[in-house]
Amino acid sequence: MIVDQKHSIAPSLAQWPEIEVLEAFVIDVNGVARGKWIPRDRAAEVLQKGMALPRSALALDIWGRDVDEAGLANGTGDPDGLCMPVEGTLAPATWLDRPTAQILMTMRNSNGEPFFADPRGVLSRVLDRFAALDLRPVVAAELEFYLIDATRSATDPVRPPKSRAGRWQGWQTQVLSVSELHEFEGLLSEITRCARLQGIPVDATLRENGPGQYEINLKHVADPLKAADHAVLLKRVVKGVAHRNGLDATFMAKPYGDCEGSGMHVHISMLDKAGNNVFASEDGKGSATMLHAVGGLVATMGEAMAIFAPHANSYRRLTPGAHAPLYASWDYDNRTAAVRLITASKSASRIEHRVCGADVNPYLAMAAILAGMHHGITRKLAPPPVPAPKSGRPEDLDAEFERLSSNWDDGIEAFEESEFVADYFSADYQRLYAACKRQELDEFRQRVTDVEYDAYLRNA
Repeated sequence: MIVDQKHSIAPSLAQWPEIEVLEAFVIDVNGVARGKWIPRDRAAEVLQKGMALPRSALALDIWGRDVDEAGLANGTGDPDGLCMPVEGTLAPATWLDRPTAQILMTMRNSNGEPFFADPRGVLSRVLDRFAALDLRPVVAAELEFYLIDATRSATDPVRPPKSRAGRWQGWQTQVLSVSELHEFEGLLSEITRCARLQGIPVDATLRENGPGQYEINLKHVADPLKAADHAVLLKRVVKGVAHRNGLDATFMAKPYGDCEGSGMHVHISMLDKAGNNVFASEDGKGSATMLHAVGGLVATMGEAMAIFAPHANSYRRLTPGAHAPLYASWDYDNRTAAVRLITASKSASRIEHRVCGADVNPYLAMAAILAGMHHGITRKLAPPPVPAPKSGRPEDLDAEFERLSSNWDDGIEAFEESEFVADYFSADYQRLYAACKRQELDEFRQRVTDVEYDAYLRNA
């Protein structure tokens, strides 16, 4: 029997006698949960001995189709992998009508090590490198999302929810409005309750810039695997509770072309063996280690854009005036920079990475961020100088910083060719991920949009 090497006591449903079914799942390349419903009388077996799933389930495209070029399905016999429970993730899914518990799983090799294609395993391997340096990243995510009306059509695919007064939440932004929190008080409060029942350390909730757009912050934890687990599970809670309340929720990077996109901002500090924050400095400018981490992030950002902006829609968010970075830039307490250094409190000195869309796979995003930081720390990379303030126009950054990919093709190509990615993610995972993205890109190239018909069908 293969057991999770981090713990020996299997989780149990004994404390929840009302539970009828166990929802057991892994997270695939796109951050989608893939798994099974297990009846209660078989749940103990799954929780103790694991569950078989096809290895190819980890490498499906966004529509759930096999990706032959990924190498896990076609020509392999499509064998199973053994999925083991992730410690601390067994909890009731209280937004479902049927009494259900959920358990996050991770796929393993026969020797108990993470299977190379499991995104959680990718992050785990990056963390092994920090452990070799006696460093421990402390991580938290902030997730933005839109509440949307559940009724839609091909000609009206997304619209804001109605307020309690029955009015559509239209063009108004009302960022940080407390009254806008009141409008959906019941739903937002239920999200917090459900999340805490699942051990997700929810912190602040706030109103964001777009119509029906909100942000939920997670507390910092000294285990990036847990931080990524929390982000993955929070997405499920938000979508589930919204559905239960007659709405939908989306983490799509840019659901409205003329409104703000949704991001996942990641905060990282770094502890040494004694628990000291190695980013802290007396002058408030950040330690040499912190600046080396920034140097690595800036140097590798372009090669990781296929992770930070994984979909065609992701790049719509990365446009001028959209509160999203356009350059691989850094600065102190500057929200227009890709990497923001927060050093006002010495003990809380940290890096905020602001590039990711909310549509990312949290495991892969955190793996790419931490890999960039490790790359910079171990090579003592200095970040480029921060330009003196000018007009505030993006083009003023051209002299110092690399412009980030503005389209999906370039992002995938940079990822495919990156020695940095091959080193930290493995060449095998690099090929798998690129194959999945290439298949999705090919599908998009075959689809003709309504805008093209409107513009060219009669006029060209």
